[in-house]
Amino acid sequence: MALPETGATTVPAASSTKVPRRRGFSVFGIRVLIYQIVLLVGFLALWEYAIRAEWLPVYLYGQPSGIWRELVKGVESGALLRDTWITAQETVIGFIIGSVAGSIAGLALWLSPTTAAVLRPLMVALNGLPKIALAPLIVVWFGVGMESKVAIAAIITFIVAMLTSFAGSQEVDTDYIKMMKSLGASRLQTFRMVVVPATIPWIASAFRLNIGFAMIGAVVGEYISAEAGLGHHVYYSGTLYNLNAVWGGIFALMLLALFLDAIVGLVERRLKWQ
Repeated sequence: MALPETGATTVPAASSTKVPRRRGFSVFGIRVLIYQIVLLVGFLALWEYAIRAEWLPVYLYGQPSGIWRELVKGVESGALLRDTWITAQETVIGFIIGSVAGSIAGLALWLSPTTAAVLRPLMVALNGLPKIALAPLIVVWFGVGMESKVAIAAIITFIVAMLTSFAGSQEVDTDYIKMMKSLGASRLQTFRMVVVPATIPWIASAFRLNIGFAMIGAVVGEYISAEAGLGHHVYYSGTLYNLNAVWGGIFALMLLALFLDAIVGLVERRLKWQ
């Protein structure tokens, strides 16, 4: 049985003129990188000067040179690296569990429109509910260890992945579905051959969003109750009014977020239709 093409369900018809894809570092990319570095260095230099000139109180805003000393001290002692590794583990595990399970659940709803209609109010309610509000309950259920942070991250990413994959399955061109029916395909065959491939770009986009949501869940869990992790580091440093250490933890979180986002972005480009 010949299979219909599915790429057009998510990608508009392109003209005969193709835009060449850039590979490696282009001149534009290098120029943007230089601008970004200049902007960051300029901001830090202005911040440092404002503190030294006593335009801003150091006890309220911290100081870049002090932040650097805290980062170096944390790396040398191994404490910052340990906290970063713990938060990265919680984020990645929660991200994988929530994103994969949510995507499967959202796609499965396409197979049963009745079930989707029954669960729709619940899906809307869960989407509108601030998932962070569930964090105290999850900590009580799973304890103060890594399990509770993974659970929070998984719940947040599960909702996003489920709603996104379900929405993507509803956008599949009905002409392809009708064609599959006319060829005698069962609903399960249509699901496997048309719906799933056509929804992959939606799932990939949800994964890109979910890496940030997973980190939010892990850090919030560490804020509430934890013995290690970057969230715990930031919270504990704040209770001691050590603003430089707080900023050090925040910068470590930003670097971790950039690293994980780059990995997910690479996977996203692999998954999306070319």
